[in-house]
Amino acid sequence: MNTQVIVGLGSCGIAAGANKVYDKIKALKEVDNLDFELKKTSCIGMCYREPLVEIVDDTGSYLYGDINEERAIEILDKHIAQHNPVKEYVVQTDLFETVDNEFTQSQVKITLRNCGYIDPESIEEYESHSGYRAIKKIAGSGISRMDVIKTVLDSGLRGRGGGGFPTGMKWKFANNNKSEEKYIICNADEGDPGAFMDRSVLEGDPHSVLEGMIIGAYAIEATGGVIYCRAEYPLAIKRLNIAIEQAREKGYLGKDILGIKGFNFDIYIKEGAGAFVCGEETALIASVEGERGMPRKRPPFPAASGLWKKPTNINNVETFANLPWIILNGADGYAKYGTEKSKGTKVFALAGKIKRSGLVEVPMGMSIRDVIFKLGGGIQDDKKFKAVQMGGPSGGCIPEHLADTIVDYDSVNATGAIMGSGGMVVMDETTCMIDVAKFFLNFTQEESCGKCTFCRIGTKRMLEILERITDGKGQEGDIEKLEELSYQIKDNSLCGLGQTAPNPVLTTIKYFRDEYEAHIRDKKCPAKVCKNLLTYEVDPDKCTGCTVCAKKCPTDAIDGERKEVHFIRQEDCIKCGNCYTKCKFDAIKLS
Repeated sequence: MNTQVIVGLGSCGIAAGANKVYDKIKALKEVDNLDFELKKTSCIGMCYREPLVEIVDDTGSYLYGDINEERAIEILDKHIAQHNPVKEYVVQTDLFETVDNEFTQSQVKITLRNCGYIDPESIEEYESHSGYRAIKKIAGSGISRMDVIKTVLDSGLRGRGGGGFPTGMKWKFANNNKSEEKYIICNADEGDPGAFMDRSVLEGDPHSVLEGMIIGAYAIEATGGVIYCRAEYPLAIKRLNIAIEQAREKGYLGKDILGIKGFNFDIYIKEGAGAFVCGEETALIASVEGERGMPRKRPPFPAASGLWKKPTNINNVETFANLPWIILNGADGYAKYGTEKSKGTKVFALAGKIKRSGLVEVPMGMSIRDVIFKLGGGIQDDKKFKAVQMGGPSGGCIPEHLADTIVDYDSVNATGAIMGSGGMVVMDETTCMIDVAKFFLNFTQEESCGKCTFCRIGTKRMLEILERITDGKGQEGDIEKLEELSYQIKDNSLCGLGQTAPNPVLTTIKYFRDEYEAHIRDKKCPAKVCKNLLTYEVDPDKCTGCTVCAKKCPTDAIDGERKEVHFIRQEDCIKCGNCYTKCKFDAIKLS
């Protein structure tokens, strides 16, 4: 076979320097007249090993990680010229054991089936991987709209963007509302860590999303489609535009698609400004219509009155990417994965204090512990696992003792977290849970559209209390105030942003109340994170009197002669941490 050298050029790879690696390989191929095909692909999910270069030859496939220009030269010289793979750089192959093989062993890739394997700018490569076969199957077999909806219902696919509403049911509602105009919208603007997943699918396999939208359009008789994508994703938008033009040229978009008389459907991209509230479907619709992105009262629901007051169906990127696979493999093929109420697979963006960060796709029913320790490799520096925050800024924190909770909508919701669009931020023993709650609440408070008083003002008051606690000014009763405000905001906000914004606070109070009490009563941060609650002291048994700490102190708060034990005057210490970071003898201790 013709040897292929494939470079991962997703946003994560480009940020790590993959463009330079690609250019170096291209230059060497031309100068040395090397015999291989140079190709581009997108993110394969192994982001912690970027830049990634895959070589496929007669013996098999070899994925090389952490590649720079120098290593690229070595790989071409040894693997291509001498047919001798450089095993020390190989991170994944079926030919021998590697340290990262476990990252992929437990994954089941449906949403990510093509990401990292095809050139996302080539419709021919998508077609060679069963692309557009699902819509051809519908057209060629004359499958009715209701049969398509029934297949989606029977598969158990639930919306992958947040609430997990059954996708087939949503389509059925839109199908039942008759109108000469109907719309289908892909929400690609979700603002949590799971949006990394959306972006990666759009960058790596845009045609799967288009085909999913075309299937949905056929099912509900939609006449127009919109992909609402944040403008901060330029590579995703570029590849989507290329894919849309290619689909039009091949007759997958336009009039009488694939010979289905009267099936007229096209798609355009609406670039959003990245407002988190536009993850809520009525706010998204308002933004598409040119208005400020603010939620509207429901009913009427979008299925009855959505974009331009016409019946509209909205799903997210991951939901649409699943649909071609489901149509081709059948409802049972999809439903065999997962649990009774949560079928199929789920993509997670692993981030935080974890050894292997990136995108993983696992069958529903796998435990959170297995996702973190088997696929993610465990906690960085082998520190103690403390908690995982799931569901993005509006999600909740799940403590270590609940890590055996399975990936399942109902199971995750029972902890106080949410599945969301797939964010999974891992925390270790050095993480302050009040600081985490403050971080996420600060985000949702800033992203509040301001329409609801409880969301606009309530989250602000909550944030002020959290800031006071982490500044060492917490008071008795603050925890109860936070709880009271949380429930008022959840009960009285119009949209999902306000209804879920208190989740990080409520779950950290529920599972880490002792940390709140330590901050308020003892004026101590157990994780030693909150600056104003730290005390820097000199350990007399370790201090050598080198004077480095005194020289680096900006307020001259450290006394002591050379070769004598030093002392920090607490009244003058501004807790900058210079002494702690500069001391070479670990003589500065925190309490």
